[in-house]
Amino acid sequence: MGKMVLSILVDNTAGVLSRVSGLFSRRGYNITSLTVGETENPAFSRMTVVVKGDEQILDQIYKQVEKLEDVVEITELLPEGSVCRELVLVKVKATTEERQSVIAVADIFRAKIVDVAKESLMIELTGNQAKIDAFIKLLDGFKILEIVRTGLTGLTRGSGDIADYIED
Repeated sequence: MGKMVLSILVDNTAGVLSRVSGLFSRRGYNITSLTVGETENPAFSRMTVVVKGDEQILDQIYKQVEKLEDVVEITELLPEGSVCRELVLVKVKATTEERQSVIAVADIFRAKIVDVAKESLMIELTGNQAKIDAFIKLLDGFKILEIVRTGLTGLTRGSGDIADYIED
């Protein structure tokens, strides 16, 4: 089973997320990760969608998304031609004795301590999925109280920008 990361430039209109995600649910395709945000041009939003399936299913997904009225441009983010990142916040139980050990793990990954409480630390880390997974695995000896991941987001490498896709 393969994985495909799609960067989808869409019109920034009400209901666009519902229409795009509805295509997946109507056809029984599962979205592994979905992030959406307004671009530098407020008329457009960029969706990063991660899906899994065999080659035929992935090809079908690409073609179906491309046909949607709200879609301005769709690009597959290939590992060698793009930069993809994810953000994770992890709240770890840390007594006074454990605190330095947790901070040491965070330092190895260049993570930031963003909140300190009497019995816990909250850590922020940005990186590729493998880095995030490795970080969480190293925290295995500590009690993770809460965790949240943003999902993957990314852009193609190079100097192209949103203006390349917009017709005058």
